[in-house]
Amino acid sequence: MGARHTIPWRFLCATAVLAAVCAFADSGEVEPAPRFHAKTLDDAQFDNNSVKGKVVLLDFWTTWCPYCAAEESLVDNLGAEFADKGLIVLAVNVGESKKTVKRYLEDHPRKSPVVLTDDTNLAAMYEATVYPIYVVIDRDGNIAGTQRGAGGERALRRLLAQAGIKSAKDQDWDQ
Repeated sequence: MGARHTIPWRFLCATAVLAAVCAFADSGEVEPAPRFHAKTLDDAQFDNNSVKGKVVLLDFWTTWCPYCAAEESLVDNLGAEFADKGLIVLAVNVGESKKTVKRYLEDHPRKSPVVLTDDTNLAAMYEATVYPIYVVIDRDGNIAGTQRGAGGERALRRLLAQAGIKSAKDQDWDQ
């Protein structure tokens, strides 16, 4: 290629690299969490106002999802570990009947409050169509992060850290 053709290719490559950098750069803008309401199987009520000042981990799951089942105890244990730091975990079952969920919970009890789709507008708001899906809402009511699919303890701790929830153990994983 001659010098005449090299300049347009360099310009095109530089433009592509700049576009990629801009696409992945943190804009610093925050996205407020949609207004929600939720009622747990134990009749506890949650909404944006009741969780203000807390960090909320929404765990969208189903009884037939093996990845959800594999991370249930992890999610529940993180909820217990960070409860004193203001973490609330809501285990939002998507699209299943109360009877199905209660039967499942007899063999797989959850420590986290369980919410049914019929008792909330959360699943529709966060387009829960693959499972599990995790959404973290920070203390100011903004979406701090989301994760689609199971990722294990390290991924969940990093997700929670985006909302300021972490322990000394998590410092080692930030590398």
